[in-house]
Amino acid sequence: MVLDQRASSTEQQLDASVNTVKKIGNSMGRFANATLVRLSEFLSAGYKKGVRPVKDWRDSTSVAIDLMIYSILNVDEKNQVLTTYIWYRQAWTDEFMVWNPEDFDEVKQVSIPTANVWVPDILINEFVDVGKSPDIPYVYVTHEGLVSNYKPIQVVTACTLNIYNFPFDVQNCSLTFQSWLHTIKDINITLMRSPQELKEDHSLFMNQGEWELLHVLSAYKSFSLDNDDYYAEMKFHVVIRRRPLFYTVNLLLPSIFLMVMDIVGFYLPPDSGERVSFKVTLLLGYSVFLIIVSDTLPATAIGTPLIGVYFVVCMALLVISLAETIIIVRLVHKQDLQRPAPDWLKRLVLEKAPVLFCIHTKHRLCSMLSTHSSSSSSSSSSQAASDLERFKEPGYGRGPCSLHHTCEMGHTGLVGLDGLGGPPTHHHHHNHPHQPERDGGGLLGGLGVPPVVDNILQEVTSIRHFLEKRDKCREVAKEWLQIGYVLDVLLFRVYLVAMVAYSITLGTLWSVWQIV
Repeated sequence: MVLDQRASSTEQQLDASVNTVKKIGNSMGRFANATLVRLSEFLSAGYKKGVRPVKDWRDSTSVAIDLMIYSILNVDEKNQVLTTYIWYRQAWTDEFMVWNPEDFDEVKQVSIPTANVWVPDILINEFVDVGKSPDIPYVYVTHEGLVSNYKPIQVVTACTLNIYNFPFDVQNCSLTFQSWLHTIKDINITLMRSPQELKEDHSLFMNQGEWELLHVLSAYKSFSLDNDDYYAEMKFHVVIRRRPLFYTVNLLLPSIFLMVMDIVGFYLPPDSGERVSFKVTLLLGYSVFLIIVSDTLPATAIGTPLIGVYFVVCMALLVISLAETIIIVRLVHKQDLQRPAPDWLKRLVLEKAPVLFCIHTKHRLCSMLSTHSSSSSSSSSSQAASDLERFKEPGYGRGPCSLHHTCEMGHTGLVGLDGLGGPPTHHHHHNHPHQPERDGGGLLGGLGVPPVVDNILQEVTSIRHFLEKRDKCREVAKEWLQIGYVLDVLLFRVYLVAMVAYSITLGTLWSVWQIV
């Protein structure tokens, strides 16, 4: 029984072996005429992908690389990160991947899985994040052993971004390819194309975004960390320039328009309150404008773009303009309540400044009118004063008449002064020439003038003092008004010169940066 069981088990094992052989035979029969299968088996037979593919270990493996920029995805000024999409190519010679095309139906090139061949450990030093790159699982191998590995890569790299010239900035970011472990004795790096061809190649770049690709520069360098082992690196400088049209239309032009309106606001009369209201409105509008554009400006902790300084200076100029307007309005408003202008201020502002800064004579009109009116009022006051003095004389109002009557002022007589109405009116009294006069007891009581006339003379005197005081206040007001107008012209010219110089400087800088 035991022998029978052993015999049966042996027969079962033989049957299983026969079935396995049949399956293998059938499988080999299916790929019997497949040249690529035979070539793949030939290349993979005894291949060690963990060993550098050279027969002589003293030989260095030369890896030729190439780079083509496809798109600029993002430029993060705050985090100093550049995101690009590139087409990367590298090729090297694998001395163990060689065959005779005549033995394989003249097949000179074949694609095999990347996981089955040796791949150099070339990385980008500036990598800060793993991008969303597609996985390309195959490489091309020629019959001479040339392995070509082509793949697209989304590169997220660190880059020192200089935003001082924003929005006319040009950025230069580097991509450094280097073997992470192998020295130059094991792996050396070269270029597939000449540096000039690489620099001028823009065929794949998507030229529709915010950034424009100027050129790609390349530089080879070998370095050592300990003066013993040297490493090879290939550095590509990607030079890009921002297109400024969007920022010019949305940032610079509104600011320029507001500043032009601020300059036009100087033509409003300085003695009216509309100028202050106008400039306050401009200042508030510019503040709202800065709040809106704050999200558009790049923000970094190491510097401020020049356009940000431009906005700050424009805001400061608006504040200075408002302060100047307030000062001028203070000078020309309610001048009657101010003290007389100092002599040094009148000499400096009304005499020297117009000549020095070529201020037109129309600004001196108020001064001329002031001088003319003051001279007229002073002459009238002098005439009235002389008439009063003549009236105070003992002989005035009395005189011999042709009728041999005494001429004096009656009780109902009207007092006339040359400066106020005409000569005094004479009333004839038939009293005796030596009749005693009534004592007025007033200003002219000693002269025998009635009390009514005395009161009238006091009123006339007070009116004269009032007119003299009013003329003096008007003179002071006109002086301050003239000073305000002259200072307004001077400050406007200084403000305009500062604005033009500042605009020309910024425009020149931005024009130079745009050309570079």
